[in-house]
Amino acid sequence: MPTLTRVFVKTSLVYLLAGLLAGVILALRGLLNLPPLLTALSPVYFHLLMLGWIAQLIFGVVYWMFPKYTKEEPRGKEWLAWTVYGLLNAGLLLRTVAEPAHAVYGGLWGPALALAALLQWLAGIGFVLNTWPRVKER
Repeated sequence: MPTLTRVFVKTSLVYLLAGLLAGVILALRGLLNLPPLLTALSPVYFHLLMLGWIAQLIFGVVYWMFPKYTKEEPRGKEWLAWTVYGLLNAGLLLRTVAEPAHAVYGGLWGPALALAALLQWLAGIGFVLNTWPRVKER
């Protein structure tokens, strides 16, 4: 299993735990007097599970299992795959902070939230560019 795949999969498992914890916090918001930042975790909960866990798990497995691109670059451009990993996680971590902060405080958190979305979108484009040539007939 390639190193990048192991990193994607292990990172996805960390996000699974973080997403489930966010779900527990959201479930407790009616029972406990939680700070506003913790009660505004609904979008973060979704992003941690869908992009943090599911998407990263898929990205890692696709990088490993899809048909070879060429003999010289069997998994496509490795630098691009690592860039996707960096962009996706930078965007997700920024979004984890900016989303509830924007909901509670507004202000400068709006541009931070937009930057987080842009980083995630760029990661998606990089993933597609690196994976597209590997989707071919036998």
